[in-house]
Amino acid sequence: MTRVAIVEDHQLFAEALDVAMTLEGHDVHRVPITDHAVSTGHLLTQVLRMRPRVVLLDLDLGSTGNGTRLVEPLTQAGIAVVVVTASIDRARWGECLRYGARTVLPKSTPLNTILATIRLIGEGRPVLSREERDRLLAVYHHEKVKIQDLRDRLEQLTLREREVLAHLMAGRPVRDIAKLSFVSEATVRTQVKSILAKLDVTSQLAAVGAAHQASWSPPVLAEDR
Repeated sequence: MTRVAIVEDHQLFAEALDVAMTLEGHDVHRVPITDHAVSTGHLLTQVLRMRPRVVLLDLDLGSTGNGTRLVEPLTQAGIAVVVVTASIDRARWGECLRYGARTVLPKSTPLNTILATIRLIGEGRPVLSREERDRLLAVYHHEKVKIQDLRDRLEQLTLREREVLAHLMAGRPVRDIAKLSFVSEATVRTQVKSILAKLDVTSQLAAVGAAHQASWSPPVLAEDR
């Protein structure tokens, strides 16, 4: 019997995992994920109190946020982390492996496969091939370099260009940006052109996407205060 903790905000999926593993003979505990936001530290404390051997961890925990932040502290506590996620972002999967997760399984994985994974961990056997692990880590590192490059490019923007990009992220067209900034539309278009060049993208939509991808924090505009 293995003590397993489930950290999952989708109630029906958590119940299905609970029933299947209980029938298999495991000692199953579910960590309640409510609609009220709680800190990652609070959630970690709840899991550690259960003293599990294995944690089945979702990555998108509703108002609690990104479950990826739990992977490293759980593995450092000697707990085997199996990520079970709806995310198809393989760079994110690689990040979880980088921080110590044993494997990452999509939520479409059959319950029998999840149960088999827990059995293998209980037997001290590997649950992910070296080749697949290396592939996912390579995707993660490639994405990490790409994100850092985006952040470096965003740092090259002037204060005015950052403000224009913030307007674009808020969904404002050039005409409205010009009116709010008391400048001509031609001036704003010139600034937008400079932003696109510095970010090495070809459209305003791509510039906004790059800013979001890099988790860039735009300046707070007077209009949004």
